[in-house]
Amino acid sequence: MIEYGRNALGEGAMIFEPVTIGFPSRDRMGSEDYPGANIGKNAILRSGTIIYCDVRIGDGFQTGHNVLIREKTTIGDRVAVGTATVVEGDCTIGDDVRIQSLVYIPTGSWIGDRVFIGPNAVLTNDRYPPGPHESLRGPIIGDDAVIGANSTILPGVRIGEGAFVAAGAVVTRDVPPGTLAVGAPARFRPLPPEARRCR
Repeated sequence: MIEYGRNALGEGAMIFEPVTIGFPSRDRMGSEDYPGANIGKNAILRSGTIIYCDVRIGDGFQTGHNVLIREKTTIGDRVAVGTATVVEGDCTIGDDVRIQSLVYIPTGSWIGDRVFIGPNAVLTNDRYPPGPHESLRGPIIGDDAVIGANSTILPGVRIGEGAFVAAGAVVTRDVPPGTLAVGAPARFRPLPPEARRCR
């Protein structure tokens, strides 16, 4: 394992090399004594995982291969991040979240508890790229929401608690709690009984 900065890795970790933790952000480059990554117990970090500095992760965390988690990100307990997923800096991810392969989560995103994000989903944070970076606003995903494969969530959009974004949907406005969003641009429908998540 390659380490930068001061890292803490809980007991019971399984590391499949090569793995890098505490990688310096632009602000930390050139420094040697800075807060690295703090990862809880029983982590499984698969080969190619890179976790930047100033990252806090709870217990039972696991990654697929070639996962990138950038600086100033906070992740709760029992979170799985799939192969080739990118979590940009300054993100918050709750407990019991499942992020599938090839997902992109931009700077400033907030993801609640028990969220499922399907493969190839893309969250965005810049409505008029390449715009001034002061305006970056990631999506907010409420507890128990489901984001389907290949869906796209626009900047600053709120996905309500227990909402369901269908595969391939392009979500341009807030989705009310317990609602199905389908199509491009997404339209809202009542959530079918079979799509309701067990809590």
